[in-house]
Amino acid sequence: MDAALLRAVQRAADDAENAGIRLVVTSGWRSRAHQQRLLERAVVKYGSVQEARRFVLSPETSRHVTGDAVDIGPTDAAAWLGRRGGRYGLCQTYANEIWHFELATSAGGTCPTMMRDATAG
Repeated sequence: MDAALLRAVQRAADDAENAGIRLVVTSGWRSRAHQQRLLERAVVKYGSVQEARRFVLSPETSRHVTGDAVDIGPTDAAAWLGRRGGRYGLCQTYANEIWHFELATSAGGTCPTMMRDATAG
């Protein structure tokens, strides 16, 4: 995982803990092979590559493969971070993935408008 992303997540996790929320990284860096397996499973689950890519990008385009994305759980922690992420530079990237965050602004900055899903990027 990118070092700056990791530092931002650690700061957010510390503040979340102080607020009584346990913030957990459920997925961070992924190998190309693992990302490909996730995409293949999503195709089976959703019935087509087009529908699967709303949730899982290819190894060539996934920010997880480059270490620039992190998934946060459980749901209450992801929602907490979604409301406060800009304080840390962490932004929810996709409207349909409450758990997916990227370092998309500087700490205290304004997050860019979320994309509808991963196909919009």
